Amino acid sequence: MKLMAGLLASALALGLAVPSHAAELPDRIKKAGKIVVATMPNYAPITFKDPATNKLTGFDIDLGEALAKELGVAIEWQEIAFAQMIPSLQTGRVDLALAGMSDLPARREIVDFVDYMKSGAQFYVTSASAATVKTPEDLCGKKVGASRSTNWPRQITEWSQAHCVAKGKPPIEAVGTEGSADARTQLKTQRIDAAVQGNETLAYLQSQEPNTYVLIGEAFTTSLSGIPVLKTETQLRDAVKEGIERLQQKGIYDEILKKYGLQANKLSPIVINQGQD
Repeated sequence: MKLMAGLLASALALGLAVPSHAAELPDRIKKAGKIVVATMPNYAPITFKDPATNKLTGFDIDLGEALAKELGVAIEWQEIAFAQMIPSLQTGRVDLALAGMSDLPARREIVDFVDYMKSGAQFYVTSASAATVKTPEDLCGKKVGASRSTNWPRQITEWSQAHCVAKGKPPIEAVGTEGSADARTQLKTQRIDAAVQGNETLAYLQSQEPNTYVLIGEAFTTSLSGIPVLKTETQLRDAVKEGIERLQQKGIYDEILKKYGLQANKLSPIVINQGQD
């Protein structure tokens, strides 16, 4: 009997030794043994496809894989258009989204955000335009494009009001694009004069297309990227927050940041619903 008890105790001990925190998750996720996460691989180095293998990669992908392991479940990625991510949470198609989504008050009417990364809107032009556009003020009276799915077009207009119109200069014309890739296409074809996207993406973009883009000034906003979770899923939200906190404590979060050159975008501590317009 003592031997059997000892074997049972050992088995239980082995079970507890597994680095799993699945007990924190909602029952439906524990029963499924996986967490379903939306992404859209068009925002390197946050989420994109490796050109050599066509596999999902990027900071969000590595973070999601590490988080699932920390929580003791598998991860299933679903590629979903950015505009459909929150509706997909509402219909139960996915549990979370990892796509560099900005934590905005308007979005928090439906979801809570586990904020995990800092970002900032950054002006940039093509190298051919850099001789005439040297400062952000040189963009007054010009067309500047940015993804309409973000708050960047509005922020461009606000910046223009403060730095162009208020100083007697013509306003910037903010152009909403289908996404950041479309903004770059319009920039290269001279349909717009400059573009805006998150500063977390631009060093990678410059490394992939050398001598093509030039940054203008510094990031003119500060924002937080978050993982959206339905407001009714507080147990899941808290499990995600605590899971990322443990990844930070173990140094795994910092390792992933370093892999993609994102050390300046580190957010610590991890917070909930702290993003601003």
